[in-house]
Amino acid sequence: MPEPQRVDRAALHAPLSEAAAAVWARFGHWDETYFPNVVGLQLEEARIDYARMRLPYRPELRQPGGVVHGGAIATLIDTVVVPALSSAFDAVPLLLTIDLQLRFLQAARETDLIGEGWVTRRGRSISFCQAEVRRAVDDEVVAEGWMVYKVTPPAPAGA
Repeated sequence: MPEPQRVDRAALHAPLSEAAAAVWARFGHWDETYFPNVVGLQLEEARIDYARMRLPYRPELRQPGGVVHGGAIATLIDTVVVPALSSAFDAVPLLLTIDLQLRFLQAARETDLIGEGWVTRRGRSISFCQAEVRRAVDDEVVAEGWMVYKVTPPAPAGA
């Protein structure tokens, strides 16, 4: 039986506007240190309703069994959808995770992890997303996630 073809999720989503791309080019390069910095997340691509991030491997991310800690993988899953959800706005909205479901499928040892996240349904204030994390070394899926977010649009400029 032939192996299923991997879906190029990025190709399913339109590019960001120049202005939005400029906003997301600064993701992770803030004046203050935030949790995504501590974990080491790096945004690789953002599109309308889609984003891809890398979690570079470093030994501090391991648990005592020698594999990447599930909390680091969960952080990647929860964070990779932030640019995807925010792509509908001119500024970053307030995003609050309501529900996060994870399924760990395989272990990751001494490899970068690549997370892809996408919006599956947008509502006025509640949105649904999915994410997948793969090992960079062999492209195998190590985890998948389903999230529900409360989305509060940013205040209009000058408000």
